[in-house]
Amino acid sequence: MHQDQRAQAALKLLAEGDVELKGRMPWSTNQTFLVEVAHGDDAMLGVYKPGRGERPLWDFPGGLYRREVAAWVLSELLGWGIVPETVLRDGPLGEGSVQRFVSADFSQHYFTLYEDPTHHDALRRICVFDLLANNTDRKGGHCLLGEDGRLWAIDNGLCFHPHPKVRTVIWEFGGEPVPDPLLGDVDALLGRLPGGLVALLAGDEVDGVRQRAEWLLRRGRFPAPDPLGRCYPWPLV
Repeated sequence: MHQDQRAQAALKLLAEGDVELKGRMPWSTNQTFLVEVAHGDDAMLGVYKPGRGERPLWDFPGGLYRREVAAWVLSELLGWGIVPETVLRDGPLGEGSVQRFVSADFSQHYFTLYEDPTHHDALRRICVFDLLANNTDRKGGHCLLGEDGRLWAIDNGLCFHPHPKVRTVIWEFGGEPVPDPLLGDVDALLGRLPGGLVALLAGDEVDGVRQRAEWLLRRGRFPAPDPLGRCYPWPLV
């Protein structure tokens, strides 16, 4: 099956299948569950984040699960496919996001992946994505090396704040020019906005994506961390 067909089949199953809780994911601040989503003879594992399981935050409104879906939408608008298929739907514990579970080598994370230069182009793409999404929590463990050999960006709930708040482990490319193909995709994004983001984010949050895209096109380089700012998440992995 072609990759696009597999993605569409995954989205349909995630949206329409029966959701069965299998267990709680370890080391998650908010309630996050491994689930099986099944319909007929088709089944897959997913990651379910119900809104009712979120801890209140002082700097983000409730509904982080909607930002998980918005991150997938942004990845698709860019044409990058770096966020696993994610849907907004009702589940056993109420409305939340359900994302395809990525079978991965979980001994790998950003810091081990960066050691292999063959991953640098994919990591640059995730870095640009995080700048556009204003990711405030890109830990090393949120970069997965899938069994398919692709790099995936997961745990994107703390994104899309309208004020600059980027906190990420991906600073090694600071000062480098952003590769032209990535800038071309960012430029094309401007013509596709707001797309599906308008149903998931507030107006100023959608405007923020456009403003950050325009800023990156003007700058043309990856930013470096502010030595006086809070630029790194904690923990790092």
